[in-house]
Amino acid sequence: MYDINHLAKRLRSASLGREDAIFLQNHQTGQSVSFSAFFANAERMAAVLVAKGLVAGDRVAVQAPKTQAMLELYVGAVLAGVVFLPLNTGYTGAEVQYFLEDATPKLLICEPDALDSLTPIATAAGVAEILTLGADEVGTLTMARDMMAAGFNAVARGPDDLAAILYTSGTTGRSKGAMLTHRALTSNSVALMEYWQFTSDDVLIHALPIFHTHGLFVATNITLMSGASCIFMAGFEAGAVVAAMQGATALMGVPTYYVRLLETAGLAEAAKGMRLFVSGSAPLLAETHQRWQDVTGHAILERYGMTETNMNTSNPYVGERRAGTVGFALPGVEVIVANTEGVEVPRGEVGILEVRGDNVFAGYWKMPEKTAEELRENGFFITGDMAVQDADGYISIVGRAKDLIITGGYNVYPKEVELLIDAVDGVVESAVIGVPHADFGEAVVAVVVTSGDVGEAGILAAIAPGLARFKQPKRVIIVDELTRNAMGKVQKKALRERYAGVMG
Repeated sequence: MYDINHLAKRLRSASLGREDAIFLQNHQTGQSVSFSAFFANAERMAAVLVAKGLVAGDRVAVQAPKTQAMLELYVGAVLAGVVFLPLNTGYTGAEVQYFLEDATPKLLICEPDALDSLTPIATAAGVAEILTLGADEVGTLTMARDMMAAGFNAVARGPDDLAAILYTSGTTGRSKGAMLTHRALTSNSVALMEYWQFTSDDVLIHALPIFHTHGLFVATNITLMSGASCIFMAGFEAGAVVAAMQGATALMGVPTYYVRLLETAGLAEAAKGMRLFVSGSAPLLAETHQRWQDVTGHAILERYGMTETNMNTSNPYVGERRAGTVGFALPGVEVIVANTEGVEVPRGEVGILEVRGDNVFAGYWKMPEKTAEELRENGFFITGDMAVQDADGYISIVGRAKDLIITGGYNVYPKEVELLIDAVDGVVESAVIGVPHADFGEAVVAVVVTSGDVGEAGILAAIAPGLARFKQPKRVIIVDELTRNAMGKVQKKALRERYAGVMG
């Protein structure tokens, strides 16, 4: 029943004939879930979507806690041919409103406590129905699931059909929906599984969020496709992760995880039985890489990806994992460092990283002009990340042409924050930058010119209701004027240099 479904077939094939093998060890409840039980529930979730009137190509939006049921819903959406649209749980109602109006999902899944606040927003956006799902796995979604029978026949989907839409903030403040196909997700997960040598013997510590590429399409897909098992945690807690290493073989995390784990008792002993530590979603400091190797004896494997392209490069599983680099292009992926015309520059020179392969997205939802700007006719996607390739072929990301800030593994685009700050009474103008932060990699900092009595506390309080917590500045610095060049353009590079040490 999975043969006609491109992505679902790969998600299921490794566990066929191993029905009683454990897929998920729920850290919260202590319960273990077999592959047969998980996929039976995923089939029930697919039946719920169909019963609610969704057909192939329709969207289901999800802003709910990380749970087993949410994973079941993801696979159920794949089976039903429905496009999965996960939303960061930190998004405010104002932010969710934009996504619902833009993606026009037929169904929204939210926390029970958010039902009252999101109902008028969803209704105004034309969402037909809302179901709930709580951190305790209880809600109207799981009630509907439990009323369905297993055995759903997968809706036919092809490689070019959409499996998911993930929103990535735009530099103008308008978020863009990256359209991810069955081919893109399948090919990339298979490449990573093979390159990192995942098998059914592996046990992955899954502490990442599942509204994000890293936790959903890297960690989850690889676990399912390899027939491995995962220790499924609701979130990251350093002590719990160290304890879980005793029965695990791999961990995927963001640099912040590794910084915090290095301060956790028992790490060195616990890490002895592990075979792989992967880091991504933000640059890993060379200092963290070296400290980790000194303490645990393991070299962290750093990789590089984007919402639009899934994973592009990786340090080798076998071979030198070079600190400060993101390794080489993955099998099936082409990567070049190019000038603004798309012509590859010599090794050692800085250019813009471009990517081509089955892993690349199909374009931005309802934004053909923006798609044309960033996807060349020859198939290369212009990432906007500045990079350099050394003589041995290792690629390093040296900057971001679009001033993207990555804090704790999450993307923050300055313009989105600046628009809210500039609307505060007493603010003349602002510039939002990223500065080094020992824990989060980068911290969001706002440099603001004011004309009145408004200060740091007032600005932060004014913007908080409309901005996810991870996007909110950790500091607001009041200045008389912003640094500009002769053409009047704000010089963010100079601001980053001036305030590089503001977070200590």
